[in-house]
Amino acid sequence: MISGQDLAGAWELHGDDLTVAATVPGCVHTDLLAAGRIPDPFLDDNEHAVAWVGRADWTYRRDVTWTGPAHERIDLVFEGLDTVATVELAGTTLGSTRNMHRGYRYDVTALLDGTPQPLTVHFESAYAEAERVRELLGARDNAYPEPFNFIRKMACGFGWDWGPTLVTAGIWRPVRLEGWSTARLAEVRPLATFDDGVGRLDITVGVRRTRERDLRARVLLGDRELAVLEIGCDESVATAAVDVRGVTPWNPRGYGDPALYTLTVELLDGDTVLDRWERRTGFRGVTIDRTGGGFVFHVNGEPVFVKGVNWIPDDIFPSRMTRERYQRRLRDAAGAGVNLVRVWGGGIYEDRAFYEVCDELGLMVWQDFLFACADYPEEEPIFSEVVAEARENVARLAPHPSLITWNGNNENLWLHQAMPWNADGAYQTWGSRYYLETLPAIVAELDPSRPYQAGSPWSGSWEHEPNSTEHGTFHSWEVWNREDYLHYRDSTPRFVAEFGWQAPPAWTTLRDAVSDEPMLPDSPGVLHHQKAEDGNGKLARGLAPHFGDPAPLSVEAWHYLTQLNQVRAVRTGVEHWRSHWPHTAGTILWQLNDLWPVTSWAAIDGAGRYKPLYFALREMYATRLLTIQPRDGGLVVAIINDEPTEWTGTLLVSAASQQVSVAPRSVTLVPVPSADLLVAQLDDARAIHFGTDVSYDDPALTIDVESVPGGLDVRVHALGLARDVLLQADRIHPRATVDRGFVTLLPGESVVFHVRAPLDIDLDPGLVKAPWVLTDLARVMAS
Repeated sequence: MISGQDLAGAWELHGDDLTVAATVPGCVHTDLLAAGRIPDPFLDDNEHAVAWVGRADWTYRRDVTWTGPAHERIDLVFEGLDTVATVELAGTTLGSTRNMHRGYRYDVTALLDGTPQPLTVHFESAYAEAERVRELLGARDNAYPEPFNFIRKMACGFGWDWGPTLVTAGIWRPVRLEGWSTARLAEVRPLATFDDGVGRLDITVGVRRTRERDLRARVLLGDRELAVLEIGCDESVATAAVDVRGVTPWNPRGYGDPALYTLTVELLDGDTVLDRWERRTGFRGVTIDRTGGGFVFHVNGEPVFVKGVNWIPDDIFPSRMTRERYQRRLRDAAGAGVNLVRVWGGGIYEDRAFYEVCDELGLMVWQDFLFACADYPEEEPIFSEVVAEARENVARLAPHPSLITWNGNNENLWLHQAMPWNADGAYQTWGSRYYLETLPAIVAELDPSRPYQAGSPWSGSWEHEPNSTEHGTFHSWEVWNREDYLHYRDSTPRFVAEFGWQAPPAWTTLRDAVSDEPMLPDSPGVLHHQKAEDGNGKLARGLAPHFGDPAPLSVEAWHYLTQLNQVRAVRTGVEHWRSHWPHTAGTILWQLNDLWPVTSWAAIDGAGRYKPLYFALREMYATRLLTIQPRDGGLVVAIINDEPTEWTGTLLVSAASQQVSVAPRSVTLVPVPSADLLVAQLDDARAIHFGTDVSYDDPALTIDVESVPGGLDVRVHALGLARDVLLQADRIHPRATVDRGFVTLLPGESVVFHVRAPLDIDLDPGLVKAPWVLTDLARVMAS
């Protein structure tokens, strides 16, 4: 059998006049942080103080020796090197790399003699490589003043409108020695589909040999043998197509169980097992219905309304990600009613653990190829890297049933035309060949089980403007950038793949990252953690139509109101678009998560704390939802039923009632009269509509706090109308959490906020009544 020797753990990191202990997998920044050689780049403007790290060259070093059983061949395997590296063992150069998104394998059999040998990985600054390639190929336009489009590296590490500029280097994924004899599995690429009640497995098995032998590959699903592939001594690839009856299909959340099966491939030399590959996979069919300009995902033949979130790397230093952290964040998404996660093109192809957790949770994955917000050169040395990277990752991710679509790029087709970029024709190539020819050909060859889309947004062809509301996918950014959020209602796109509204992070997250005294909405540290162009100006202009001229605000009032406005804005968009199903077939919020403490569009901040938007997302992505919408000069109650069963009951609208019946996976509109206050109720679902006559009278809240095991139960009762009551648990204790965000109470109603903390923390009940812990809109407007 093949055997491995993990090389993770203790290494040395060397720079100019600097040597520190290093941990692999990792990166230069995390090693320097652990050694106390750089300040925390998340605090204040320390990002600038550590900028030199990305401009320097670095070397990782350790001794290695093969301690496993004797084998005909020993390989040195890197799953990820970030990014421009030269690998040497025992003084011999093994190779050079220039792509963070690929793995590398070197034959080191002749260099390991049983005694320790020095292994070094020299990293050149990614800036030096990117600038060299830019000089060679000529400048290209992009959205940010950094050369990320000239190197195959995580683009957002060069800074984004929500992220810092922290350009990393290091051995960022696992590294090992691998010993094998006769042959090993070089590739296993299973494509598992489901159609008309039958599963189908199309499998490709590739091998590498040390000697010519006839081999066999045995394919098992659980204990069930599906096929035995004969691989002749002069063959390196074998394929099989097998109908698999009796399997349950994998389904997305809300549409059935995400059924998974263990798939095993054994490589055999006679009866001897040489290598074994094992994954969990699932059977499902996926198409995109583009009829009439639409964009509707069908899974197992059923149209699915997408309730999605955009995913960025969850840490600016992605080597810090663990399976537990992926589980926590993706369970957060599932808990908010999300059924699709889009892996955005300025990040990374995530770790296997990410996709495995999505498989288990029934979260569909939309995977971008890694191109974002720029023109990209198509010449060498870039082109061949793109091809190799795409082929490797399409094959690597093939087993995962959660992965339902490949997308060529983020915004490049749109921005190239809209900006416009290359208006003077200074360069010949800008990436269109990748998106319209190269990548679809690779997907067609290696993964025809999943639909490909050229970009997001993309109308389907150059016959229509790329960011059309009537064709394909649409990114809604005019509203945040230039308009009030009520303008979300101006159009009904076929599919909204990006939209969002900003707010600062949780109070403690912001306070931990900013040492300004006093801290103000426009104090230096707060502004440094606001990366969007004129971001705070847009926040202020967004408040004005709904709360009057907000200046001057205390930082506490600013924090509350901007959080509230984020919730109201996103709710306006989602509920409007959901009410137009199936014309509008999905929304993907920008964004689920952050990778450092920052004012952004995220629902979960950079410290992992829920912003109020997270709880609101859970409400607006509910399977059964009421929303009151303007239609044709009047109002309607949109009854949205995204469940497989009919929804029947008595709809109460203020003093009126009527029986309703809403078919599965459908929307029913019920006209209602206009009023300054409308309340619609159907079973446990409620919608409240406020007219233009807004009152901020004191609701006369009473607050009762009870200590319970694990935390506090906070009961709030309102004598009057209490709009947008909010309890900020992190103001009680940094590790405290609460189970809901903004709550509106009608006169006489109550709500219980469940505040919880780890068992080793005793929460002080008296702090619930401290300033700004629990408040409501009337108090804020009066402050």
